[in-house]
Amino acid sequence: MAALKHEIAQESPFSSVEEETLLNLMRTTDCLHRALQRKTRDWGITSTQYNVLRILRGAQPQGLTCSAIGDRMITAEPDITRLLARMKALKLIKQQRDKRDRRVVWTQISSAGLDLLDKMDPEIMLVPKELLGHMDGKDLTDLTRLLELARKNCGNTQAPVSCTGETCEVADTTSTSL
Repeated sequence: MAALKHEIAQESPFSSVEEETLLNLMRTTDCLHRALQRKTRDWGITSTQYNVLRILRGAQPQGLTCSAIGDRMITAEPDITRLLARMKALKLIKQQRDKRDRRVVWTQISSAGLDLLDKMDPEIMLVPKELLGHMDGKDLTDLTRLLELARKNCGNTQAPVSCTGETCEVADTTSTSL
């Protein structure tokens, strides 16, 4: 179990097995995220933008509000408004104000966004197998169970997204230090 110590060139022992496990999870998450990021950048978008496009494709035809998008994201995004503005500038999404409540903005995937996903899907669908295919089914099932168990004491870590008018913010309710 000392591989992480060597990877990060740490001389002293970890303060606990929990600390070592947490840091291993964080290192693995970063590694997997970077691998996905390398794949999505070939199409000129980030993995976060790809996640939003998939969320919006699943919410067709109505689309979603800013806060609903934030609730469904895999990782919390601190400035969804800016993220969506960049995606709108790329013509991947379209937005319109709610007819009954002008403060609410509905976001839908555009035809260009759908076309991009159609092109990306065949290659992106291979990523999980490329990254985790060396593990057998039992290992993957056990890992999934353990990861879900690890999240049990996190509480509601998906900080609520506040969206009013033109701004959306994720409430920062956590403070961490190791």
